Amino acid sequence: MTRSRRLATAATAVLALTLTLPIAGAASAATSNSSASVSASTSKSSAPVSATASNSPVSAATSARLPRPAGPYPVGRGTLHLVDADRPDPWVPEAGARQLMVSMYYPARRGTAGPTAPYMTTEEASFLLRLRAPDATVPPEVISGVRTWSHPDARPLGGRFPLLVLSPGFTFPRATLTGLAEDLASRGYVVALVDHPYENAGTTLPDGTTLPCAVCDKRPEVGLQTIAESRAVDVSFVLDRLTGRHPAWRYARMIDQRRIGMAGHSIGGAAAVTTMAADSRVRAGANMDGSMKAPVPETGLDGRPFLMFGAKDRITDTTWDEGWAHLDGWKRWLTVTGADHGSFTDVPLLAELAGIPDTASLPFERGEALTRAYLAAFFDQHLKGIAQPVLDGPAPENPEVTVRLP
Repeated sequence: MTRSRRLATAATAVLALTLTLPIAGAASAATSNSSASVSASTSKSSAPVSATASNSPVSAATSARLPRPAGPYPVGRGTLHLVDADRPDPWVPEAGARQLMVSMYYPARRGTAGPTAPYMTTEEASFLLRLRAPDATVPPEVISGVRTWSHPDARPLGGRFPLLVLSPGFTFPRATLTGLAEDLASRGYVVALVDHPYENAGTTLPDGTTLPCAVCDKRPEVGLQTIAESRAVDVSFVLDRLTGRHPAWRYARMIDQRRIGMAGHSIGGAAAVTTMAADSRVRAGANMDGSMKAPVPETGLDGRPFLMFGAKDRITDTTWDEGWAHLDGWKRWLTVTGADHGSFTDVPLLAELAGIPDTASLPFERGEALTRAYLAAFFDQHLKGIAQPVLDGPAPENPEVTVRLP
């Protein structure tokens, strides 16, 4: 089988796992035949979050928009290009030092207005379509043109806030976690959304160069654990550059260095484990539907809290059973009925825009609302000290979510 046919086959299989009902276009939420609320707190109080799903197909002529963030604050966004001069790139050593692109989301001052930040570059969208949907005819501008809610370099809100690091799934650019990042920032978090170059479809650098995926068709040889361990090094370097004496980010004063958490999707979720095992600065972690082939150490994570949040097929994933057994602190295992692997990300929206049919029973906006609310509840409880009863058992308003307790 040729390389292009292997990629096409992989793309079809993965995208088939990430599809939901059609998504609203210009509006953030449309009328629905599936509506429910999710309870989760902000830094001040608990509030319901509504999730609705549209029955109107997305038009390529209409800019799709991510669902509106649920928190009380406007959202600012900055972009960092970080270079680890002490570490050659692990996948392409001849490229020189390891480079990372990081999107920084943060609570902004009230009254923030103006243009919103781009979702991804057109080049990144083109690379993503070629890798994940090679038969799609949609122009890459339809994907890169997804409308966001964050404002470039908006004036930051005063005060210090917990820092959350987000790591995307293997082959997916960081943009696929934009909806979650914006929502968490709106609730009072600084969010560092990390791209891991050569591990995703394409990463655009400040000079306009877009780095392709070097290991997308080499995962069996490289191994998931090796990828997760490399990401742990990436994340620790990002923390160094955000919290050191001479931070790389102009608004680093916003970060409360005592309250740092991490969440990731797929291999990014596994990397949350490897990062916590290697870096004690990360006080709480969450895995969104990622196989835990990078195992939780037998000695645990020094009692730090961990959330396992996944689709129903994780119940038969032996790596989750093993990980659950080794977690030695506060822990919860949440299962979302009707979700698939992409339901915890923006991928279902992008798949819909690419014209790929539905398969999942959980509508995109419902999956997005549940992911946002439960991740926020977890970090609110463990980094802000706000108790979250929704994490302690079934919630009648969220019948899709089952909660496994220790």
